[in-house]
Amino acid sequence: MDITQEAAKEARIAAIRRFNRFYTRKIGVLEQQLLESPYSLTEARVLFELAHRDEPTAKEIGAQLDLDPGYLSRIVQAFMDKGLVTRKPVPSDRRQFRLALTAKGRLAYGRLNRSSHDEIGEMLEKLPRGGEERLVTAMTAIERLLDDEAGRPEITLRVHRPGDMGWIVQQHGLLYAREYGWDISFEALCAEITAQFLKDFDPARERCWIAEIDGQQVGSVFLVKHSDEVAKIRLLLIDPAARGHGLGKRLVDECIAFARSCGYRKITLWTQSMLLAARGIYQNAGFVHVATEPHHSFGHDLIGETWELTL
Repeated sequence: MDITQEAAKEARIAAIRRFNRFYTRKIGVLEQQLLESPYSLTEARVLFELAHRDEPTAKEIGAQLDLDPGYLSRIVQAFMDKGLVTRKPVPSDRRQFRLALTAKGRLAYGRLNRSSHDEIGEMLEKLPRGGEERLVTAMTAIERLLDDEAGRPEITLRVHRPGDMGWIVQQHGLLYAREYGWDISFEALCAEITAQFLKDFDPARERCWIAEIDGQQVGSVFLVKHSDEVAKIRLLLIDPAARGHGLGKRLVDECIAFARSCGYRKITLWTQSMLLAARGIYQNAGFVHVATEPHHSFGHDLIGETWELTL
């Protein structure tokens, strides 16, 4: 690792430590009691597990929270002394006990849970417009990056709505400039295509789909009317951060299914020879390469290709 890489690594470490200090202060982890309750953060987590599990053993809770058995035993004993928890031996292993919250324990958890809910609600209310979604998206990204066992992201496809066209144009211009060096004329072309789509949109025979991961836009595609019998796929895009989830295939499959339902006889599209990932998606979907046309566009000498699928 050279000096530049080492400096960059140290800067990232410092940034993460700074975030940790900020966030622990923000949610009150450094306070002796959580949310002005009689319970520490660890005790609150144990209460949460007891409230959301069906008579777990102390061993199961300890494994979930990665707690020292002795420390957890003291917490459970304190809860029993306060009348919050009951325990009964496990018939198959008398050394283990099944734990359950008493009515008093459930009331205590309910109060703590409501306090947490209300405090977070107040924090969200102070955020600027759009801040709630950005915050949740960022937190979800952190969780997935740091937890190998985190669930797969929620992937959805939806039709376009106000604001999507600007995102599509901006993402196309940015991505193709960064990955292929295309100039701003490509962004201008995308703007023309999206503007024409909105101006002439026929909802009975045309669609724009937006792919989202956890509510964040990560892909798009258009199916537009080329003639009464031929539809055309345009502006297929997958954000680099969202690749590997099969989104390109899902978007193209959606286009094909919709085209069939509309009674089109054929789908056509125009792409470039160097867009290997897109060409692979089209080929796997059954499209056939039918024409090649060298051209100079977007600041480069390119080889355009026409692909078709008979429905």
